[in-house]
Amino acid sequence: MTLPTPPSLFGGLTIEEFLRDYWHKKPLLVRQAFPGYRCPVTPEELAGLACEDGVESRIIMEKDGARPWQAEHGPFPEERFTRLPATHWTVLVQEMNKHVPEFALLQDHFAFIPWWRLDDVMVSYAPAHGTVGPHADNYDVFLIQGLGHRRWQINRRAPGPDDLIPDLDLRIMKHWETEQEWVLEPGDMLYLPPGVAHYGVALDDCITVSVGFRAPNVKGMLIDFAERFIEAADPERFYADADLDPQADPGEISAAARARIRAIIRAIDLSDETIDRWFGRFVTEAKPGHDVPLPERELNGGSLKQRLAREGLLIRSEYCRMAHFTAPDGSLLLYVDGEELRLDTALAPLVRQLCSAREFAARDLAPWLDGAALELLADLHNRGALYFPED
Repeated sequence: MTLPTPPSLFGGLTIEEFLRDYWHKKPLLVRQAFPGYRCPVTPEELAGLACEDGVESRIIMEKDGARPWQAEHGPFPEERFTRLPATHWTVLVQEMNKHVPEFALLQDHFAFIPWWRLDDVMVSYAPAHGTVGPHADNYDVFLIQGLGHRRWQINRRAPGPDDLIPDLDLRIMKHWETEQEWVLEPGDMLYLPPGVAHYGVALDDCITVSVGFRAPNVKGMLIDFAERFIEAADPERFYADADLDPQADPGEISAAARARIRAIIRAIDLSDETIDRWFGRFVTEAKPGHDVPLPERELNGGSLKQRLAREGLLIRSEYCRMAHFTAPDGSLLLYVDGEELRLDTALAPLVRQLCSAREFAARDLAPWLDGAALELLADLHNRGALYFPED
């Protein structure tokens, strides 16, 4: 089930106060947001993950590389870490929630934010002086100190294109002016909204855990929306003007021609329902190159019920994105990795449970182990959205 938000998370602020006064607006430092926090991975374990296939990782070399601020992409051979200098480098591993269960569960502390906004949990390690430089991001992020100490400096003025050093692998700012500064120790958390420039430097062996929430890019949304209409368009349909009148000026785009074109464009269905259903598909699609792993063997409802009775637990895949809403006509729409499932409204409590939690004990699913509900669970298993611990 979803973990409760610890009372210390916002240093005495309620969730409502945080969302009203800080979310997407201004930074917030919280001392001991996670009291006694112990990072689930060591620096050596993080480096080991960066060497594995299927794990997205980078090494950032501020200096001592082939060029300043060099970014290398994994997977890395193990000997790469034995050849690193003593200082001024960082290793970052994306989507740690897919590889370490504790990081998946860490996300549940932020369950008051819609899951479709969630990006991933990134973990970085740096020795003393390690940094990825002064920069700004376009997402909301909670930076949790997991090991050692990191000095964070911020400036709330977002950098423009002219503020960046050209021809680098990273978007590093040319000049840095500190507006506020803090040193974080394990358990401390710094929230940063989009556009706030920040500069973090390790003061000793340092691990930082970043829980990031993405905001869809408007241009990307419009491109995807348009592409879906293009895919659905009839390639055998052409502009038609069988009612053409003689035209004295052949260089003019006539009023009648413009009216025909406007009619073609306005025939596109831009109803609220069409936009909502497109967004459900768009926001649950896997990132390019991040396909959901499928089970070795598909199960029917009866087989899934037997396995659940035997193993006692189903888990929602961190590779899978799911979201739902109820359409104005009362239809229950579930979106799974970019696909729409139209379901009986009687399944709404089960769908809410599946989309909000990460683990499902057999006793929690007991009311749903027959009929359409059981078939839905089997379908989600076969899509890779749900899996058993043994898998």
